[in-house]
Amino acid sequence: MARRIVLTMLALIGALLVTTVVPLGLLTTGREQDAFRSDTVISARTLAAVAEEYLTDHRVSPTLASSLARIQRPGDQIWVYDEAGRLVAVGGGAGPADLPVRRHTVTTVLRTGDPVVTGLDDSLAVTVGVRSAISGTPAGAVVLARSSQELDERLHVLWAWLVVVAAAGLLAGAIVAVALARWVSRPLSGLDVAAQRLGGGELDTRSPAGNGPPEVRRLASTFNTMAGRLEALVHGHRATMADVSHQLRTPLAALRLRLDLLSQDADQATATELADAQGEIARLSRLVDGLLAIARAENVVVEPVEVAVEEVIADRAAAWRPLAEERDVRLTTGSPGPVRASLGEGHLEQILDNLLANALDAVPAGGRIRVSAGLSGRGARVTVADDGPGMSPAQQGAAFRRFVSTSPHGAGLGLAIVHRLVTSNGGTAALSDTPGGGLTVTIDLPVRQPDRPRRADVPVT
Repeated sequence: MARRIVLTMLALIGALLVTTVVPLGLLTTGREQDAFRSDTVISARTLAAVAEEYLTDHRVSPTLASSLARIQRPGDQIWVYDEAGRLVAVGGGAGPADLPVRRHTVTTVLRTGDPVVTGLDDSLAVTVGVRSAISGTPAGAVVLARSSQELDERLHVLWAWLVVVAAAGLLAGAIVAVALARWVSRPLSGLDVAAQRLGGGELDTRSPAGNGPPEVRRLASTFNTMAGRLEALVHGHRATMADVSHQLRTPLAALRLRLDLLSQDADQATATELADAQGEIARLSRLVDGLLAIARAENVVVEPVEVAVEEVIADRAAAWRPLAEERDVRLTTGSPGPVRASLGEGHLEQILDNLLANALDAVPAGGRIRVSAGLSGRGARVTVADDGPGMSPAQQGAAFRRFVSTSPHGAGLGLAIVHRLVTSNGGTAALSDTPGGGLTVTIDLPVRQPDRPRRADVPVT
């Protein structure tokens, strides 16, 4: 943002300087050139007036050259012609062969009497007619050649000053633009960092609200108010969940104990009913334990570490393979080579444990589960594919929500925990159908550490 502000301001200042300095320079240059031209014409007419007395009386002599020398400027060159077009005098060190204009120009001026101005590379030549003050007939012509070196030097100095002024203005504008950009962008950058930290789980994060424009200060103040209310709401929700979960554990344990005592003296039918009730209590206990563990884990923030994905897959598959063999389910793994990912310590183990537990509950005897690792566009990809009954599109869309389960005895927390762990580490989780039938869970994890912090461990449910 700061760069865009600086570039925008510099572009505006540069456009303003160009539209101001360039026309000013062109206007001043034109005026200087017009003044030089007019002054040269006036000087030529003055020289013509001096030469008129000599040419009218036909008294051309060295006196004419000396008279011209007294009024000419240093560096001027002068040629004087009589009414017949003959060169009668020169001045300023000029020679007959140095005439800067064509003889046709002199002849034209003698005939018409109109002055002719000829621009040269480094000088200006003016040819004016000399008319008799008595008869008004042409008496001759004067050619004045004046060097434009002094004018060129003045124009160079002028443009140099204009460039210096423009550069100084652009530099001052750049300094102001940088200061303004920092004044605006720094509090916004602080607000962005605070928003990222708040989104990462650090609910006590607040943004500095005393710097920047009034609008940015109001935005930071509003953000802090929102963060405070969100912190109170989330802490209250967590505390309530933890308290409720904790308070439920004691009566559930007492109820299970009483059912155990009743089943000892009950008949077969009653014992069966009591066993079913104990199963429901066990399921409720697992649900409460899971909620309590999640409530505790959400209060902790951990840093991600680099994980060897293929090694974790091999380790968790070895841990779950005895249970898979007991249920006559084939559990296999695969990896093309070393695969690395960045996530919280122990998170990948928990993700795989939850996915394998769900897959083993769903796959019937004789089924297969394959856990594989590979590389994706973002980093590491882990897939857990089974050939169980699978899920419908509607079930897949709701599977990552808490308490949603396709199993009558499931708590509905396994995939929800997987989704929370994956997304909190900057990854994505998706469900799809396995070719030939079943469910495939695809997990994409980042290779490098994401910007936001990570949450801590949650258990398998």
